[in-house]
Order: sequence, then C-alpha cells, then structure tokens
Amino acid sequence: MKKEKHFDIIKRPLLTEKSTALSNVSRQGYIFEVKLDATKEEVKEAIEKVFNVQVASINTVVVGGKTKRVGRAIGKRSTWKKAYVTLKEGNEINLVEGV
Repeated sequence: MKKEKHFDIIKRPLLTEKSTALSNVSRQGYIFEVKLDATKEEVKEAIEKVFNVQVASINTVVVGGKTKRVGRAIGKRSTWKKAYVTLKEGNEINLVEGV
C-alpha cells in the first residue's frame, strides 16, 4: 500500500485527557481518529508503516454525530471513527516531540 494511502487512513492522533492517561499508564496505548470506512487490518498496517512500530491489538469505535441547535437552526455533527491502538512491548510512539 502506498504511503499516501496510509496518511488517508490515519486522520490525526487524539490528544485528550483520556488518551494521555492511557499512554502514561501503559506507554503502549494510543488513540487515533481514522477514516470511517477503514478496517482494523488497514489501520494496523497504516500505524505500523507510518510510525515504524509493531501493533498488538486495535479496537475501533464509531462515534455518532450529535444533533446540535443554535437558536432555531438545527444541525448535525459528522459521524467519525476512532481506533484504540495497543503496541507490542518495547514499542513507543512519540506524538508530542520537543514540548
């Protein structure tokens, strides 16, 4: 698979309190926003190729878009997918380098 394809699958890392706590406790758990139609195998291959690590497991969750209202206008946020990535022992991803 081409490198451009890998970057299409992985949209961004999620740097939240929960993801930071997950990575601080185990140093092997990371959360990424991924393409909605990406499979676990595609996400695993993309993570391994882009970050040069070995993935132990991947769990995915589809987050449904919420209905929001501003005054009379009603809209809906987009549905998106996130992947919980667990790395094998001895592997690490440095998402925030030099901070």
